[in-house]
Amino acid sequence: MLKDITLGQYFPGNSILHRLDPRTKLIGVIVYIVALFLCKQLLSYCLVALFLAWMIHVSGVGVKAIVRGLRPVLIIMIFTGILNLLYTGGTPIVQWGFLTITVEGVWKAIYMVARIMMLIMGTFLLTYTTSPILLTDAIESLFGPLKKIHVPIHELAMIMSIALRFIPTLIEETDKLMSAQKARGADFESGNLIEKAKSLVPLLVPLFVSAFRRAEELAVAMESRCYHGGEGRTRLRQLKYNRQDFVALLVLALLIAVIVVLRSLHFVV
Repeated sequence: MLKDITLGQYFPGNSILHRLDPRTKLIGVIVYIVALFLCKQLLSYCLVALFLAWMIHVSGVGVKAIVRGLRPVLIIMIFTGILNLLYTGGTPIVQWGFLTITVEGVWKAIYMVARIMMLIMGTFLLTYTTSPILLTDAIESLFGPLKKIHVPIHELAMIMSIALRFIPTLIEETDKLMSAQKARGADFESGNLIEKAKSLVPLLVPLFVSAFRRAEELAVAMESRCYHGGEGRTRLRQLKYNRQDFVALLVLALLIAVIVVLRSLHFVV
């Protein structure tokens, strides 16, 4: 299960999606999320799903890596689908006592599960195709005007990128600790949910010690290199929009426009 958590991982490549400016990809994810929440009809969801499938194909990351990242949230998706299935009013299909399944509930459950899946898969593409350093530069560049009102944009962007960078490291550390304790006779599989949660408690102390040690080492390394925040900082790669970035932004604008038009229609597609 731990190996299925792929959030924060970066897959190096030379695809069109990898070569896009990180600011374009960040704007694209925001527009994609807005379009996804504007979806109201089956045709809208199918359009967003086709767009996502195209992005996955273009990225070269692979469907297996994307689907593997959905496994840790599978329980959340099932729980959300069941709640929408049982607690949505409308035309009843099946009824067991106080539980009623309606036509509207079935469609709402499908839409909600599809929305969560596509939301996670779309946001994962951002970290899969963008290195943490470029992601930090993109956040700092896009939200740079907030510095005029003394918002610490550089520090916030650095914190976010470091957090994303260390998620795979902490997952790997947890997996090593679990393997070491299993070799010493620890049991993480048997028992009910509460007993399994209790069995993970011995992992917390060494995991926190390791996390604090890594944080201290990073702080010492940054101080030894005279790091003083974003003031006067130079960058190895200067962000610059090119033609393919403008094409990508045009495609995103077209996507959101079509979704808005479909949402304004008064018939169910």
